[in-house]
Amino acid sequence: MGDGRRATPRGRADERVVNGAGVRLRPWRALAAGTALNLPLGSLYAFSVFLAPLESLLGLSRADLALVFGLAAAGFGVGMNLAPSVYGLASTTTLVLACAAASSAGIALAAAAGGLTQLALGYGVLFGVGGGAAYILVQQIVNLAVTRRQGLVNGYIVALYPAGAMLAAPAFGWAVHAFGVRLTLGGLAAVLAIAGAASGALVARPGVTLAAGGAAAVPEPRERRRAAFWRLWVVFFLAASAGLMVLSQAAGIIAAYGGATGLAVYGTTFIAGTIAAARLAGGWMVDWLTIPAVATGAHAVAVAGNLMLTLWPGPGVAVLGLALVGLGYGLISGVTAAAVAVYWRRALYGRVASRIYVAWCLAAIALPIAAGRLFDVTQSYATAVLIAGGGNLLGVLVALGLPRERAASRPATASSAAAQPTTSS
Repeated sequence: MGDGRRATPRGRADERVVNGAGVRLRPWRALAAGTALNLPLGSLYAFSVFLAPLESLLGLSRADLALVFGLAAAGFGVGMNLAPSVYGLASTTTLVLACAAASSAGIALAAAAGGLTQLALGYGVLFGVGGGAAYILVQQIVNLAVTRRQGLVNGYIVALYPAGAMLAAPAFGWAVHAFGVRLTLGGLAAVLAIAGAASGALVARPGVTLAAGGAAAVPEPRERRRAAFWRLWVVFFLAASAGLMVLSQAAGIIAAYGGATGLAVYGTTFIAGTIAAARLAGGWMVDWLTIPAVATGAHAVAVAGNLMLTLWPGPGVAVLGLALVGLGYGLISGVTAAAVAVYWRRALYGRVASRIYVAWCLAAIALPIAAGRLFDVTQSYATAVLIAGGGNLLGVLVALGLPRERAASRPATASSAAAQPTTSS
């Protein structure tokens, strides 16, 4: 194929070369681009640091701010599911820059917000949609560029969000105290713009684009794994419900159990760091262990954290208990990202992952908002913690039925081989 194109079986969704000879994006460039783009977007998980300042500045309730976080999660879901359908509309660099621009503009609007509507539109809609599209875009690029250690690689990509929160939480706490919440959000908008430009430069390749991953991407018969999809979806939803309650309101929960402001901020940082490490570990473990074994253990760890906080409420126990809930959620996040690469071929990664991540969006809307409302009514998170624990216990049972296929033993398919030489941006 002298023009750099290569015939693929009908219905395949492999990457496509347009207007040029076939080139391959180097794995390190794909990983660096993903790091630059997703790390600052992970500040979403440090939203709890803004709870008290925004309540004071805008006169909002805890439930109002939980709604903003829920809208951001819904926006992420919309962006995630839009991303595979726009692969072929522009170069990968253009898509990356568009995602960064939407996210940066959303945070800038939130910084200037005078009330709930502007805050929800900026942080909840623009930041959410841009971030969600970027998340799936990066995962698709990386899964086509990197062909080894799929579990570890996917664990690393999803670990970037809580790692970003781990860096952002103390930075936000300091900046809010020194400059106020508006300038802090304005600074975040600038960081997102710079990071997006750097990521766009890293994936730049002339004349090459991702093929559209919409309806044309028809799975092979062995990949029509509806039962596995829905079981994985439920396992992820139950873990994310508890984990996102923790991430969205960690500082508020620690304070509600008697923790001082410093403990709340640095406890949030510790929890975010725990989740980041767990996501990386969850993906790596899939390279060596069965998916149901890792997923079952992860939910069991989260159950232990909820039980600990219920039986021995207090500020120190709150940090440790929430960290265990976050550990379970992080492991499940890494397992889920790796499981998509194990159960389905790489060219379908973005399309399948975006649908599974709808569970994340619904989880962020459901329990975090309910927890915020329960706190407004009772001034306690005890009931929300019990609900989260029940969900994790159910997650143990559902995870036991996941397919036992291992990444290390998965044979290379013709479709996988077809994707590798044209991994481009």
